[in-house]
Amino acid sequence: MALPALLITACAFVLAGYRYGLRFEIRRRPVPGLPTLPPQRTSGPHREYVELSAAERAAFAGLMRQLSDG
Repeated sequence: MALPALLITACAFVLAGYRYGLRFEIRRRPVPGLPTLPPQRTSGPHREYVELSAAERAAFAGLMRQLSDG
């Protein structure tokens, strides 16, 4: 009668130790995380510049007048 009780107690201790060790192992693992922000550039974006003809400038000025008048 003492042998089954001893085996049950030993198994309980082994399983408890295994569970504790596994929990400790999981907690110690390094978590590969994603960076919260991507690396930032030190300069702004490349500027694009297009030379407008006189007719295009006049059309743009007319459009701005229409938009500002409401």
